[in-house]
Amino acid sequence: MLLTLAWGSLFFPGLFALCTWGLLRARPEWTDTDRVTISTRLVSSVQAVLATGSGIVIIRSCKDVISDRHWLARQYVWFLIPYMIYDSYAMYLCEWYRTQDQNHRHSLTIFRNFLRKNRLMITHHAVILFVLVPVAQRLRGDLGDFFVGCIFTAELSTPFVSLGRVLIQACMSKTAGMVRREWTLLPLVDGGVLEETFSLRQQHTLLYKVNGILTLTTFFACRILLFPFMYWSYGRQQGLRLLQVPFSIPFYCNVANAFLIAPQIYWFSLLCKKAARLFHTPQAKKDG
Repeated sequence: MLLTLAWGSLFFPGLFALCTWGLLRARPEWTDTDRVTISTRLVSSVQAVLATGSGIVIIRSCKDVISDRHWLARQYVWFLIPYMIYDSYAMYLCEWYRTQDQNHRHSLTIFRNFLRKNRLMITHHAVILFVLVPVAQRLRGDLGDFFVGCIFTAELSTPFVSLGRVLIQACMSKTAGMVRREWTLLPLVDGGVLEETFSLRQQHTLLYKVNGILTLTTFFACRILLFPFMYWSYGRQQGLRLLQVPFSIPFYCNVANAFLIAPQIYWFSLLCKKAARLFHTPQAKKDG
């Protein structure tokens, strides 16, 4: 346990530092905000790949969905704890650099803005650390490694979400550099409006559209359909139909799954709204 925690504590901050250093060498014209934001997304993608891979290994190894064991089901949770702490700080760091670019330097104001803008994600991290980790490591005993593996695979959509953000950030960086060189008007433009403008511009590229489709597909499959799949897997082993499973397991299991899927449905609805703008904006402009 302690060794795994130590490795996680070194791996994620170290990878973040390596990414920022590499971007500084490869793209010296980028701002600190660009490098920190993209590095954060890259580290998140690496963690997602590791989690998804671990989940697939666990699922394939556990023939009995209740009692079969795999060492990754516990060890990767210990590895995940430092990531959640690191990621919370990395999100704050992104907000700090972004705010610095807009000449708002009061630390308390930055922290309040960070909490306001990221309250759902902060709650998500806190629930994982203080609720799901104790359940996964202690309260479930020696049962349910298969379902822990299923939860790990929910991270499959993260690299595609991150890529979308990286594409927008790269577009912002390129256009902002042109503005600085020619007119030096960037400080006069509101950061939120600027980002929205670049986002709309980037959304018309083929890569962004393909990535958007992959994001929706993987998110729906691995974060929404994941829960019916877990119920179906349990029912198949127990000889139950899918609709019989909720009435055959402890009530608190259904409540826990409801709490887990609720934010996923909310995030999926946001993705769908963004996708609607992505594919309808050109038509609206054409009609106008």
